[in-house]
Amino acid sequence: MAQKMANVSTSDHVVAAHQAVPAILVADGLVMRFATAEGEITAIDDVSFDVAPGEFLAVIGPSGCGKSTLFNIIGGLLGGYRGRVAVGGETISGPHASIGMVFQEESTFPWRNVVDNVAFPLEIAGVPRRERLERARRFVSMVGLDGFEKRYPSELSGGMRQRVSMARTLASEPKILLMDEPFAALDEQTRLVLGEDLSVLLARTGKTIVFVTHSLSEAVLLADRIVVMTARPGKIKSIIAVGEPHPRSPDFMLQPHFSEIRNQCYELLRDEIRSTVDAMREARDAHTG
Repeated sequence: MAQKMANVSTSDHVVAAHQAVPAILVADGLVMRFATAEGEITAIDDVSFDVAPGEFLAVIGPSGCGKSTLFNIIGGLLGGYRGRVAVGGETISGPHASIGMVFQEESTFPWRNVVDNVAFPLEIAGVPRRERLERARRFVSMVGLDGFEKRYPSELSGGMRQRVSMARTLASEPKILLMDEPFAALDEQTRLVLGEDLSVLLARTGKTIVFVTHSLSEAVLLADRIVVMTARPGKIKSIIAVGEPHPRSPDFMLQPHFSEIRNQCYELLRDEIRSTVDAMREARDAHTG
């Protein structure tokens, strides 16, 4: 397995659970470079990790460290990288049926009601109408939108629209969910509620989730393990095991263990964030000078 990690912090029982079954997702030696007017930029450099079936892996790091680049590579939306991505032992190089993606910007269709929004990918796949509507209603219920099946996006809150986007991705029944800051546009209270519901969903469905976030609290509340990335070029600085079973309630945030892990994440990120800020200042000064 791909395990080129530095300063890995874990607990024994989590390691044992992680190593008990083969990885469903492997990222091995990923390197991505972009050509710019100022020259070549390395976005991520030798990023390697694996994800066990049913595991929730969060990815955190300073702005510009390559989190979204990594997300797009794994999701098959970005090519031209070095390294390997594998699902179930199969090397992939583009979109894969086992991977579903949920983005920061909710992507509901305003002219479709909730059920028809969720059923859309099934319609494209040629699933018969009765079957796709039954499946859509099941996933609408799963994300807590019972009673809103006939509502349109304009009648829903931002958090509810993001639930619709999640249900639509789940309706295709992927084995792996990639989520790129899906709650970033929401207020803190709504984020906490959706995070709690996502933990329940994970416990019920056993989905494997890779979750990109800027929020340390969100990462600790949700993840089984947290990948901490360095400033650009993004590398893995540490992988931290949380060691708390799902589903989780907000009460976990009041426990000393939660604060310890959050503080550990902050300590790891503090110098990386300062490095990013200093680089931005230098670039600004060079441009204005």
